[in-house]
Amino acid sequence: MTMHPLTGLEIELIEHWQRGLPLEPRPYAAMAERLGVAEKAVITALGHLYDAGILSRVGATLRPNTAGASLLAAMCVPRGRLDEVAAIVNAEPGVNHNYEREHEINLWFVVTGRDRAALDTALARIRAASGIDVLELPLVKSYHIDLGFSIGRGAPSPLGDRDGMTGRVAVADLPEPAEFPRAGDPLQDQDTAATTRVERQASVDTHDICLLQALEHGLTLDPAPYAALAARCGATEADVISRIGRLVDMGVISRFGLIVRHRALGITANAMAVWDVADEDVDGIGACLAREPAVNLCYRRPRRLPDWPFNLFCMVHGRERDEVRGEIAAMAGRAGLDRLPNAVLFSRRCFRQRGPSLRAA
Repeated sequence: MTMHPLTGLEIELIEHWQRGLPLEPRPYAAMAERLGVAEKAVITALGHLYDAGILSRVGATLRPNTAGASLLAAMCVPRGRLDEVAAIVNAEPGVNHNYEREHEINLWFVVTGRDRAALDTALARIRAASGIDVLELPLVKSYHIDLGFSIGRGAPSPLGDRDGMTGRVAVADLPEPAEFPRAGDPLQDQDTAATTRVERQASVDTHDICLLQALEHGLTLDPAPYAALAARCGATEADVISRIGRLVDMGVISRFGLIVRHRALGITANAMAVWDVADEDVDGIGACLAREPAVNLCYRRPRRLPDWPFNLFCMVHGRERDEVRGEIAAMAGRAGLDRLPNAVLFSRRCFRQRGPSLRAA
């Protein structure tokens, strides 16, 4: 894979703005002021990241099942049919992630839609077109969900010192990036409390859904992106900014900022580790795993016996497979999981990776 040589400004943007995008009429100007550069330099740098395939969009990630519906699903596909069946899955407009993983159950995807009926319709079409059953693994409880990625200090080429748009900036000279919240963080324990907050506050309404649909492809790269977003959903700029802030506070939007593609950053060792944990122990162990710095996602899903005996899932990403295996083994030992039935499913191919859609029927 040919890697895009990142400038110092691009590194700063990735490290600091994967969450907390300014909710003000000129957000890129506010970012530029924080970074000590011109607004145009920020917009140009973000455009370069788009062109390089590193930046997916400037926008929102949604917490599962707080607006619309989503479901993790998997299929056991004969290897000779994998490309064919992956194309069938990708034909569904609600499918936003679709990966081949190293396991007998080898095709894993996430389908989203307006409601559960839309998901059932999509899965029925996949079953009919492929002739293969689909394993449905709905979310039971999330312990940590945050797919933000840090480049890290001293990262190998192409993430080292570069001639940036504002001069030569070394990674070691950059300010410390903001930390992503972990489970148990008293300031932002979003993962376990999000659903409670949604229930406690006003529910997501039709105007919110319209806004989230308009936001699916992200903010435009112009000085007033919220005004452009408002024009797409028939609202005012002030209303759009206020609604996004409210959805963040409710936990419907789990992260608002730069959504990056980790593979384009060289983070290509992606593993889903799963365990069969006694039901009475899974919440405590899940909370323990959620505090591990290496964990991006951690959640409980139902077993589907006899095909799938595992109920605790976590995702670990890294640059090397051995590194990821070592992290999983170490944290499993710390959590008392090392003697329980388990599996590690590395991703082999990515057939689709994009933001969720609430339009799918």
